[in-house]
Amino acid sequence: MASITLGGNPIHTTGELPQVGTKLSDFKLIKTDLSVATLGDFAGKKLVLNIFPSVDTGTCAASVRKFNESASNLKNTNVLCISRDLPFAQKRFCGAEGLDNVVNLSDFPEGSFGKANGLEITDGPLAGLHSRAIIVVDENGIITHTEQVTEIADEPNYEAALAVL
Repeated sequence: MASITLGGNPIHTTGELPQVGTKLSDFKLIKTDLSVATLGDFAGKKLVLNIFPSVDTGTCAASVRKFNESASNLKNTNVLCISRDLPFAQKRFCGAEGLDNVVNLSDFPEGSFGKANGLEITDGPLAGLHSRAIIVVDENGIITHTEQVTEIADEPNYEAALAVL
């Protein structure tokens, strides 16, 4: 299990991020139109998985905005913003912000994506939500970069994630 902090206080996740060089496991996540998205839907594309607790927090919202801005310049790449938020909240946020270069996906209700990838927070006030992490995947579904953000209130290293693309 990964040890991260929230406001400097230790909290934990269900496991560790998948290893660089391994294939990303298939997933079923809910789109904002309530249809199901799978890894196969993005076959042949590079992916940046921007994973976070909730779009309704400042740091999470900032990461969606930053990746939305960056995504417009990326060729053959999709940015997937993944949280346990309801699809309605994700759609409302991006609509209000005018963000259309990212794909919002919800791991609600089961949280199977978070559990399978060691992302679910197990204790503290955010228990049940996802930790803040980045996973970058190449066109073949192979993981090329991961980052588990140590302090959940901090933003990820955008430059490192984008550099591997």
